[in-house]
Amino acid sequence: MKRALLSVSNKDGLIEFAQGLIEHDYEIISTGGTLQTLIKAGIKATAVENITGFPEILDGRVKTLHPNIHAALLAKRDDPEHMATLRTHDITPIDLVAVNLYPFKETIEKADVTYDQAIENIDIGGPSMLRSAAKNAKDVIVVVDPHDYAAVLTAINDQTVTAEFRRHLQAKTFRHTAAYDALIANYLSDESYPEKLTVSYEKDFDLRYGENPHQTAAVYADQLPKDYSILRAEILHGKRLSYNNIKDADAALRTIVEFQTAPTVVTLKHMNPAGIGQASTIEKAWDKAFAADDISIFGGIVVLNREVDRATAEKMHAIFLEIIIAPSFTDEAYTVLAKKKNLRLLKLPMADQLPKELEITSVLGGAVVQQMDTVVEEADDFEFVSEIKPTAEQIKSLVFAQKAVKHVKSNAILVAADGQTLGIGAGQPNRIDSVKIAIKHAQSKPAFSQAVLASDAFFPMDDSVKFAADQGIRAIVEPGGSIKDKDSIAMANKLGVALVFSHNRHFRH
Repeated sequence: MKRALLSVSNKDGLIEFAQGLIEHDYEIISTGGTLQTLIKAGIKATAVENITGFPEILDGRVKTLHPNIHAALLAKRDDPEHMATLRTHDITPIDLVAVNLYPFKETIEKADVTYDQAIENIDIGGPSMLRSAAKNAKDVIVVVDPHDYAAVLTAINDQTVTAEFRRHLQAKTFRHTAAYDALIANYLSDESYPEKLTVSYEKDFDLRYGENPHQTAAVYADQLPKDYSILRAEILHGKRLSYNNIKDADAALRTIVEFQTAPTVVTLKHMNPAGIGQASTIEKAWDKAFAADDISIFGGIVVLNREVDRATAEKMHAIFLEIIIAPSFTDEAYTVLAKKKNLRLLKLPMADQLPKELEITSVLGGAVVQQMDTVVEEADDFEFVSEIKPTAEQIKSLVFAQKAVKHVKSNAILVAADGQTLGIGAGQPNRIDSVKIAIKHAQSKPAFSQAVLASDAFFPMDDSVKFAADQGIRAIVEPGGSIKDKDSIAMANKLGVALVFSHNRHFRH
């Protein structure tokens, strides 16, 4: 008779699994709550303390940390000396281990959890047994996921517990314990940039392909998922998001979080805002965002920070869109938009600000890590450096433009007026080209006569100020900090432009 050790915090499928093992002539040994669950279900099981000859102590902290358990797991069945040692010490081999760990993740997700409560939910014996069994996977079947119970029973029944199957379970086990330890390490860490960066994600689903059809891809989520995330959005209508959809939608969510004080719509394409509109109603905000760039929005993404009503839905329905994200949709709005089979409708509560956390970007051979750019400038943060000062209306537009430009790929220039983007220049190798692109797009808009310009970084020389002024821009916000700031200030004074320094650069590469 073979021996199986079952010790699980997640009891899903436990009874059926144990019954299946008994049918295949396994003797069951177990611990604590798992043992009681089995006995209550009428399943014969032996307490671990009867195997170790030692009771559970220290409130259950020590029960399986014993040679009678770990020698039974680690002994090589094809090593005569190992097997002789087991016989000498009257240790019966354990052939299968099914363990899942104390619910540390579920514990620390509780809003009122204390440090002591978290520490008590760090499993010690469980990972030790899993690692012992996984190290000796050639001889021990190790199961960490209840979803694998059926496959294990099938393999045992069909006598197809192959080396490849064992290796699969072995690798899965070490991934599981590594993720568990990473979660604990991150919870306990008080360092922003520790000597070891322990990062762990859980697979959500496979993607059809990545950025391009020849690239494979999958979606992974944080072990502790964030509420404000495209991966947490509820898909009300349409198919799953693609790789590019997810990247674009994430950029849209990062952008609209800046504008929660009023109804706002962000249209986005290729991770750059196409248009941003802010108004007294969500319909008027849509009108502004659409008018900001009615070409680039084709096949793009729309995020709205207020409930979508029927009037707004009908306007959006008239054009081809990939995704619409909003905190909610009226029944009438949903009916209008759901007529398009492939249009994704996503529901996600809006956030007031981005989390102050680290973001990781992969590079060949490693990663770069930084704090997210959560700095938000208001009018009180500006320094008015030119002789001419901006009007109250210009200041309002400068604040709007400054919040928007930080979400445009650098070199970034954004022209705006009255809660509406008019032109955007993104990703050019030099700043003056971005200025020219943004102004060219903005000049065709009715509100251009009131337009202001924002730059994500300082002007290295006065040519951008001169070009903008020559085209009719009368107020500019930029970080300042160039050794040639005085030249830009002098040019602003010469051409009658109000120049404002924000003192914060917002590169977004």
